[in-house]
Amino acid sequence: MQELLRKYAKLSLHTGVNLQEGQGLLVQAPIEAVEFVRIVVKQAYEIGAKNVHVEWKDDELTYLKMKHAPMEVLETFPEWRKDAMVSMVKDGYAVLNIYGENPDLLQGIDGKRMAAATKASSTALREYRDYMMNDRARWSIVGYPTTEWAHKIYPGLDAEEAKGKLWEEIFRIARVDQDDPIAAWNKHNQLLRDAREYLNEKNYAKLHFQAAGTDLTIELPEGHIWHGGAAKATDGIAFNPNMPTEEVFSMPHKYGVNGHVASTKPLSFQGQIIENFTLTFKDGKVVDYTCEKGKEALKQLLEADGDGASRLGEVALVPHESPVSQAGIIFFNTLFDENASCHIALGKAYPTNIEGGSDMKEKEMDQHGVNDSIVHEDFMIGSADMDIDGITKDGETEAIFHNGTWAISF
Repeated sequence: MQELLRKYAKLSLHTGVNLQEGQGLLVQAPIEAVEFVRIVVKQAYEIGAKNVHVEWKDDELTYLKMKHAPMEVLETFPEWRKDAMVSMVKDGYAVLNIYGENPDLLQGIDGKRMAAATKASSTALREYRDYMMNDRARWSIVGYPTTEWAHKIYPGLDAEEAKGKLWEEIFRIARVDQDDPIAAWNKHNQLLRDAREYLNEKNYAKLHFQAAGTDLTIELPEGHIWHGGAAKATDGIAFNPNMPTEEVFSMPHKYGVNGHVASTKPLSFQGQIIENFTLTFKDGKVVDYTCEKGKEALKQLLEADGDGASRLGEVALVPHESPVSQAGIIFFNTLFDENASCHIALGKAYPTNIEGGSDMKEKEMDQHGVNDSIVHEDFMIGSADMDIDGITKDGETEAIFHNGTWAISF
């Protein structure tokens, strides 16, 4: 286990954030991950990090604050904390998020309190998030099996057994169980690069998604760009934002989405589970929705800001046979579940998904169909029976996905 943890740490630092000598590192992690974090910090200093700053997360403390703190506290975000986070990324720090939240943490918390806290943090950290979404900072998210998360997936097992099984899946999916995980990721990134280059060359005008409960047409803006796998920061250094990642993704036109779509996996949103929901779009905006579980949480998400949260900021293609899908389980964790299934995201688009997007002002972004919002929330729509067609500017239709997987060669 210690050897696997060391390999995982090395992968996170070299292929994930690609930490450089003399660079600072911000680590965000649950307190349960202290042993792994110590391995990460040790390796970071061995690489030559100038400083490693760790911010600990404790689900129990988060719950207590959300339940008991005065509303005026939830409606504000500490200026000192915002300044600290912004100053680190401005100073060139890489950011490693070790992620393993309890999916049910905030069930039963008043939705108005949740919405207030979300709006406060999202608004305050906008500049910080812009560094990530414009690839001005190198960042990566990796999974860690906390007790409550593991119990959610394996409710019939005791804590250590559940965490052990989840570790096995994480190591397999992240390719840590292979002899050379970094080499395995280099090969995987090349496959995703081939897929995105094919789609960029095709330059489809629209995508048409069809499956049980889904008939959705997504217009792609002029100058859109497909990304996937390794990204390149503005300093020219490659990094992997998500580990795992099995997707290639671009941005929908904020006014060009029409039809209806059904979710195919639960969405874990701010400690609440949203299940079996449908969204109906007209001219890019959600105009109707249904939901079997978590309807109030879905309402909070769609109404997180004036208009942007009810429009799309991402469309991503993931073959049904991905390693995450092959696990045959629901992870109740977007980092993993989104890589088992084609997905779309409500909220802010990545500016890097359109030519010149990182330099566009707000009005120019709107004119080009780039959605803006204080949220970005992926949800899963893919399945084994999903078909996706690409529609060219000349109106010709070409199969991209058939029965949940690629219908093209690249």
